[in-house]
Amino acid sequence: MKKLNILSIVTLIILTALMAAPTAQAQVAAEGDMEIGFVDPRAVLQRMPEMSAVRQRIQNLAERKQTELAERQQELQSEIELYQQKVGVISEQARQDEEQRLTQLDQEFRQLQSQAQQEIEQRRAELMAPLLQQIQEAIDAVASEQGLDYVLNTTTSTGDVIILYVSPDVESEYDITDAVMQNLGI
Repeated sequence: MKKLNILSIVTLIILTALMAAPTAQAQVAAEGDMEIGFVDPRAVLQRMPEMSAVRQRIQNLAERKQTELAERQQELQSEIELYQQKVGVISEQARQDEEQRLTQLDQEFRQLQSQAQQEIEQRRAELMAPLLQQIQEAIDAVASEQGLDYVLNTTTSTGDVIILYVSPDVESEYDITDAVMQNLGI
């Protein structure tokens, strides 16, 4: 008898859930569809006047690092040439010590190259952060004004396209890139 009551209760719960599901779907449909827009933040970023100053600062840093690396590379090359000149007249132990020293210098140079690249990337991120924040705030404002539930990015950070096709009607209605630029005053 207990098993029959438990089975009846479980069956009643399942039936109630099944009957409620179409009602919930109808309620979502009655409230309206989700509004989704899209934006190309890279296009916005490229049009921002501050971007030219950021590019120049990054270029200046990169040139400075390149000059430093070129000087170090020249020093390393001079050391290698000096070693090659004397390799025939030095002892085996001296040759091994010199090769070890040159290998260490080469490793240090490679580490400097890596550090320079990291420093440039870090500086780029620091300089870009305020611009990206401005773009995000403009996207938020435009999305709110237009009643959008979601805004999709049309490209990845590497420039790959995410949205492969948009009909002209949908694009004219839901591409908010120009509106974001207007919000930013560009």
